[in-house]
Amino acid sequence: MTDSIKKLKIAFVCVGNASRSQMAEGFARFYSRQIKNWEIEAYSAGTHIAGYVMPETIKVMKEAGIDISEQYPKTLYKIPSEHDLLFTMGCNVDCPYIPAKYRQDWGLDDPVGMTLEFYRKTRDRIHLKVKSLLKIIEGSKDINEVIHKLRKSKIF
Repeated sequence: MTDSIKKLKIAFVCVGNASRSQMAEGFARFYSRQIKNWEIEAYSAGTHIAGYVMPETIKVMKEAGIDISEQYPKTLYKIPSEHDLLFTMGCNVDCPYIPAKYRQDWGLDDPVGMTLEFYRKTRDRIHLKVKSLLKIIEGSKDINEVIHKLRKSKIF
């Protein structure tokens, strides 16, 4: 007997949707395809979007083997209105009008205007968080178990 496919929506939110949340979406979309028994939809959005994804963001993600050049900044109203998991990037963004079963702030400094090395460090922190998140999801039987594990996790 095979397990049924479980669906999960994840949102990554920051102010401009030009860097951190775009990286998180890119990693989540790339790695979630490898998870069995889960259908994961990943989105990113911003409260006051920038006009474009920062070129440095696209560059450092390409260095990591992930092409996000087709991604673009979206407002909160351009993504689904309800998510299972919602992660803010550390930019004091509150999304009370986006229902989510679980919310968490990742406390990441904004790389916009910083050095390329700072972008790489931000990318690497996001990479670790997304990979850890997806490992928790993969090892869970349902969304309630995912949330329970996230609350106990020291990675986040």
